[in-house]
Amino acid sequence: MIDIEEFQNKISYHFQNQALLLEALTHRSYANENSDQNRRDNERLEFLGDAVLEIVSSEILFAAYPDWKEGQLTKCRASIVCEPTLAFCCRRIDLGNYVFLGKGEDQTGGRNRPSILSDAFEAVIGAIYLDGGLEPARSFIRTFVMHDIEHMQLFHDSKTILQEIVQSRCDGALSYILISEDGPDHAKSYTVSAKIGDQIYGMGSGHTKKAAEQEAAYQTILLLKKHQGTEHVS
Repeated sequence: MIDIEEFQNKISYHFQNQALLLEALTHRSYANENSDQNRRDNERLEFLGDAVLEIVSSEILFAAYPDWKEGQLTKCRASIVCEPTLAFCCRRIDLGNYVFLGKGEDQTGGRNRPSILSDAFEAVIGAIYLDGGLEPARSFIRTFVMHDIEHMQLFHDSKTILQEIVQSRCDGALSYILISEDGPDHAKSYTVSAKIGDQIYGMGSGHTKKAAEQEAAYQTILLLKKHQGTEHVS
C-alpha cells in the first residue's frame, strides 16, 4: 500500500488538498484500470509543473551566474530539467515507490522508468504550486533539483566529461563493462562499470545500458575528484 503521509514527510510539504497529491502520483495506466475511482491521471499537473520548474530554475540560474550569457544559461537549464536528470533527482525521495501504476505497468518496471518518474516529479511540482503557491514550489525545486547545480550538470554530461578527463591523462582508454543483466526482456536492469585502462572505477545501474553507463561515468568522476583531486573536473 502506498503511504501518502510518508511521502509528504519526505518532501517536507503537507497538502491542504490531498486530492491534488493523489492526482500528481496517478499514472494514466492506473486511472484507466480503476475508472470506478474517478481518479484523474497526472498529465495536466505535469504540464503545469514543467512550466513552474522552468521559471524557477531559470530564476535560480539567473541569480547564481550573473556573468553567464543567455546561451550558457539555456544549456545549463536544459541539462538540469531533462528527463534523465529529473529521474535521478527522484531517487532522493524514492518517488517510484509512491506512484499509482496499473498492474501491467508496475510488472514491467514502471516504477524505475525515467519517463514515468520525471513526469510524476513535475506533476508533484504542479500540485504543490496549486495547493500552496509559488513559494513552496520554489522551495521544493531548490531542495530536490537545484540543491547542487554543479553535480546536476556533471550527471547530465558525465560520459562526455569523463571522456575528456581520460583523454587528458595517460592511464589508458575508457571502456564500459557490462557486469550484469537481470530481469525479463520487457523490464531489464543493467549494471555497468567504467574502466580506465586496467582499473575499474564507478558502477551504475539502469533500465538501459546507456543509463547505466551514464551513472557509472558520473560515479567515476566523483571518485576521481575525491581520491585524485583531478583538476580537469569542473
